[in-house]
Amino acid sequence: MLKVVPLGGLGEVGLNTLVLEHGGERLLVDCGLMFPRGDQLGVDIVLPDFTWLLDDPAALKGVVLTHAHEDHLGALTWLIRELRVPVYGTAFTLALARHRLEEAGLDADLRLMAPREPFTISEQFTVEPLRVTHSVPDAVGLAVTTPSARLIHSGDFKLDGAPIDGQLTDLERLGELGEEGVDVLLSDSTNSEVPGWSGSERLVADTFKRYFAQAKGRVVIAMFGSHLHRVQHALELARSVGRKVALLGRSLQRNVKLAQQAGIFDSWEGTLVPYEAASMIPSRNLVLLCTGAQAEPRSALMGLLNPEPGPLRIEPEDLVILSARTIPGNEPNVTHVINRLLARRCQVVYSSIDPGVHVSGHASQDEQKKLIDTVRPRHFVPIHGELRHLHHHLQVARNAGLVDEKLFLMTDGDVVGFDHERATTFGRVPAGKRLMRREGLAAVSDQVIADRKWIAETGLVIAVVAIQMGSGKVVAQPTLNGQGLQADELAALPLATESAVRAVRELSDAMRADDGRVREELVRGIRRVFKQLLGTRPLIVPIVVRV
Repeated sequence: MLKVVPLGGLGEVGLNTLVLEHGGERLLVDCGLMFPRGDQLGVDIVLPDFTWLLDDPAALKGVVLTHAHEDHLGALTWLIRELRVPVYGTAFTLALARHRLEEAGLDADLRLMAPREPFTISEQFTVEPLRVTHSVPDAVGLAVTTPSARLIHSGDFKLDGAPIDGQLTDLERLGELGEEGVDVLLSDSTNSEVPGWSGSERLVADTFKRYFAQAKGRVVIAMFGSHLHRVQHALELARSVGRKVALLGRSLQRNVKLAQQAGIFDSWEGTLVPYEAASMIPSRNLVLLCTGAQAEPRSALMGLLNPEPGPLRIEPEDLVILSARTIPGNEPNVTHVINRLLARRCQVVYSSIDPGVHVSGHASQDEQKKLIDTVRPRHFVPIHGELRHLHHHLQVARNAGLVDEKLFLMTDGDVVGFDHERATTFGRVPAGKRLMRREGLAAVSDQVIADRKWIAETGLVIAVVAIQMGSGKVVAQPTLNGQGLQADELAALPLATESAVRAVRELSDAMRADDGRVREELVRGIRRVFKQLLGTRPLIVPIVVRV
């Protein structure tokens, strides 16, 4: 049987990483990361747990990437450090993957694939990429054929009848494969709660055209750095009205450069200008495309809001368009940025007041149903989303005529096998999340996160005492230093210091020879003061120095 084993992306948005297993061989579809929640302090990224894959490294025959978003290829560098396997992708996807790998000082076997050109990865897997429309160029779904079953993986997709790059989702080929027989369809669930169809990117182009016509000063468009289709029609519009365009933000600049190198993006000579030249161009003749639609602290939009004088700052006559849907949970940050922009007396447009400034790159319910109707799979598994998205997508499948016995709600770590006749569950494999710093190789532990939350909520007291080695004599009495404490807590530090001194003094020389016992009494003495006086409980770090 063809076994499907998700290691990420089924139960959360992001982290998309899926293993296909057949005949003792494995194929990895995507290798994505996700970004941390606000309470995961000091964590830059979240990776899938690759332990199960690493336990049998010879079984993995390759990685196939569906597209160039971080939630589908961002974890690749961490995997390639452990497993040097071939990586397959389309031109732009490989360009971004190569850039990421080179940044990490890694080399990899990168292999170009193209839509409707099947290729064999191993004895067990033949893969045919299928063009899909998404918010990044060169996106594909996959038809994977094994001796026991054929699977279609939708990738991230939508059914836009007039995409900016002219690349339609290949419903014709999907229908042909459906006629031949598809044993299981795995389909993108991101917008399964949204009725109808996702709007066309042409709607955004028309909306931009309307705002460009009325703008008296600069037009500033904040967007995701990977949305190159939107960059393209913004450039076309700017050129048509005689405006120059500057790209602000490292990811946006990098992606445009990589797309140009991959041959899927024009040079735009004469329209694109460097940052240094932008400040010399009259406001009525300039467009700024920038990152920061999600209010990221270090984004280009935040730089434009810098209160200090500079060559490019938000001015009262500017028109600022936030061309992105706010990520759930990030609403307070985006609202704060909108208020800061309005405080500069500029015009601000965002999706809540004009839905035309952004459309989703993911299929809504009617598009999801259309894909199911086209493929007519024997079995169906919703992928890419939280449990609520997966559940709603199952209802879409029911509406398309699939009975419950053919529907499988899988989450990370579940194993389900498929062949031409049936589906069978096989229990679970280890799956989880690794909390990481972007430059680090070691995971941030749950205990570290808990300690950081404690410090953030209660403050920190560091207590240091010096004790003579061997004799147990106190060389220097305990001293306390507080960080993140309120004024009344800082005022209590002298009393807490006295309590710590007494606690150490009451220990015998023999007891003071035990570092653990000294630390325990320091904490007890200090905590007693804060609890009795203020009812607070700061994190106390006792340090015993032996001299």
